[in-house]
Amino acid sequence: MSLETSDRPQLYVVRNEVDPDHEYHCDALAARFPDAIEVDYPAGERVSLDDADGVVLTGSTAGVYEADRHPWIDEQKALVRELVDRQIPTLGVCFGHQIANAALGGRVEHVGTDATLVQAELDSDPLFSGIESVVVSLHGDHVTKAGAKMDVIASAEHCQIYGTRHRSAPLWTVQFHPEITASLRDRLIEDFEWHSSQYSFADVDAEGLFDNYRACVDRGDC
Repeated sequence: MSLETSDRPQLYVVRNEVDPDHEYHCDALAARFPDAIEVDYPAGERVSLDDADGVVLTGSTAGVYEADRHPWIDEQKALVRELVDRQIPTLGVCFGHQIANAALGGRVEHVGTDATLVQAELDSDPLFSGIESVVVSLHGDHVTKAGAKMDVIASAEHCQIYGTRHRSAPLWTVQFHPEITASLRDRLIEDFEWHSSQYSFADVDAEGLFDNYRACVDRGDC
């Protein structure tokens, strides 16, 4: 069943980037949800939870442990807990993965930047339906302890908690970047010392993850 744009559940994309020179990953993610309302969280914009049917939390070059420098981080942790309480379908990507787990009592640590293509082990979760295992790894922080009621649904050789899902709320998180494609490779090389691996972007099709999330929100069965 297809829905007219005006009839579709309302999504919010929460943009978390603090560096204007790195907004492109937020742009790429937001482009996957053209009918969503974009919220610049570091700039003080907030989600209207009373009309939110789904929320996507983007990546960021900030660390979730930098609340002294970025006070909005503690506010977003509270947002995550309210999203769980309200059972609003939520997807966290990279920083979104980290802050969701930290909000629920998990631990995030800086381990050094990893910028390459990797092979992940993905559970048979509906979020990963039709997704190949080669994904874009671009992060310097890891979740080293999952949050309360967060089960690990993805892992990689360099990062064991590579994706999580809440046991009783519609909350999913992934450390990798489904929104990044070959079109951004030059920026990755320039900004993050991107290095080649045995895999190529031809092996990557993780953008379908966003379609899987959107479909469950549209159906109302997340």
